[in-house]
Amino acid sequence: MEPRKLNLIIPLILACMMISLLFVAGCSSLTAHAGKGAIASQTPSSTSGVERVEVMHFHPAQQCYSCRTLGEYANETVNIFFAPELASGKLVFKEVNLDLPENAVLVKKYEVTGSSLWIGVYDANGFHKEQNVNVWYKINNETEFAQYLQPIIRNRLNGVIT
Repeated sequence: MEPRKLNLIIPLILACMMISLLFVAGCSSLTAHAGKGAIASQTPSSTSGVERVEVMHFHPAQQCYSCRTLGEYANETVNIFFAPELASGKLVFKEVNLDLPENAVLVKKYEVTGSSLWIGVYDANGFHKEQNVNVWYKINNETEFAQYLQPIIRNRLNGVIT
């Protein structure tokens, strides 16, 4: 290949890599996402009766735009599509500031390392937690975000734990 073409291609490749990294990171407070799949699940469960599902948005005290958007979209999705479950207590949504000492027990329980969205399920087999990483790819479109998250929450309420 001609040196002139290489001089054009290499900066383009580097720019694409940087943009990709920035998009994946979402914000500077995200950690432990690299190399993980869409959902990092603790333990599979049978479809036995679900007692409660928790949708938890963990975030630091200082949130970037992406972190705030993730929390807003998750809150709206839960409130719009799951109002009866929220009212009954079968579904709980919480914004959890991981920097506050009073939230240390939840941070430890979910093994949180940074800004993230977790779903916890309590059923006959115990407690199961999963971090959903793919929601970060949906924060540019609220409708897509809701269309993605809604069936996941519905499945957890119905006892489908992957």
